[in-house]
Amino acid sequence: MQKFSIGSITVPEKGDLLFIAGPCLVENRAMAVEIAEELGRISRQEGVKFLFKGSYRKANRSSGGSFTGIGDQEALEILAGIRESFGMPVVTDVHETSEVALAARYVDVLQIPAFLCRQTELLVAAGESGRAVNIKKGQFMAPEDMAFAAAKVAGTGNRRIMLTERGSSFGYHNLVVDFRSFPKMASAGYPVLYDATHSLQLPSSGSGVSGGEREFMMPLARAAVAAGVDGLFFEVHPSPEHALSDAATQVRLDDFASVVKELVQLRRCMQSIHSL
Repeated sequence: MQKFSIGSITVPEKGDLLFIAGPCLVENRAMAVEIAEELGRISRQEGVKFLFKGSYRKANRSSGGSFTGIGDQEALEILAGIRESFGMPVVTDVHETSEVALAARYVDVLQIPAFLCRQTELLVAAGESGRAVNIKKGQFMAPEDMAFAAAKVAGTGNRRIMLTERGSSFGYHNLVVDFRSFPKMASAGYPVLYDATHSLQLPSSGSGVSGGEREFMMPLARAAVAAGVDGLFFEVHPSPEHALSDAATQVRLDDFASVVKELVQLRRCMQSIHSL
């Protein structure tokens, strides 16, 4: 397994779960700070590490009329401020090669959206940035084929790579999670995470806005931990029903501490079983 550092965090670290968490989209500074403060509190309470995630721009919305962001520069400066104020590495998505250099100046991890995980030039540009790269598995991709996506980044000499499962298309407007994907992706030699929110989406759902089944989040997250993932990805929001994107799947911020606590306890239980 490839180990590497992101700021002060080693990935993966001593079998502990890594958490990537934050809002789907950077909506404003106050909300980002509120979320970061709560993640910091949970980190101290549970002894876990967080990467703060926030998209500075949403370029792949279902409808052309959907909100895409507050402005690139403003959102990226908010993310950089979170890192400076809270000592928390930050993650954001990039959608085109032209975005990479700008985003890399402000964040620690560049994330490749699932729809773009085969885009060679984007993967190479992200690798050449020197930032760590989190590649989301496409809903159309076999898990073993993610080794080829990782190899495109590794070919630049950058092996600070994570792979994230976020569900597979199951007919129209639905996703399922194949738990065989975790060991299959891990065979590429990089840390594997489970996206416990996007995998619950009901893409577009015929209305131009993606729906979701948030009620299934914990059963699937528990199963992923039991299957041995290195980390989990959650989008969280103080008031999901008012979120400007992915309102149907983001976790309510007030509920997130109990989510983390349960999953950390489950990981420790699994480690105890494996030590027998």
